[in-house]
Amino acid sequence: MTTNYVATFITVSPDSTVTMGQAPSKAGSTAQIQHQLLTAQPYYFTSDELLFEVHAIRQGIAPEDRARAREAFFAKPQACLRASPLVKQFGWGVHHDADSKIAAYGIETDAYRELSTRKDLKIVAGMRSQRQPGGSLEK
Repeated sequence: MTTNYVATFITVSPDSTVTMGQAPSKAGSTAQIQHQLLTAQPYYFTSDELLFEVHAIRQGIAPEDRARAREAFFAKPQACLRASPLVKQFGWGVHHDADSKIAAYGIETDAYRELSTRKDLKIVAGMRSQRQPGGSLEK
């Protein structure tokens, strides 16, 4: 199972109230580490690589233990970046290119607006933070 998308843009969650991409301030949080990695190295990671790298950093997994830890991490289903706090709370859209490499764009940017209307990309919304009437979360 993979969290990678190909030629896809994940838009900011429809129930988000932010109007621009914000840098998460809580040091060591999932959102802060994702943001740091994506802004430092756009189109370097796939979604799977990013999710595991964040996990490895937060858990302090040594480089020599990462192969085994990665197997264990992906032995259980992982949420894709539609559920990322960057998408749900901090105003970032995530572009997956043709090679599944990813970059984040603030909702206020021209690049975000262009990516969110491209006909050659699959456009999917980030997951909602709040439950909808009827008790289910939007997928």
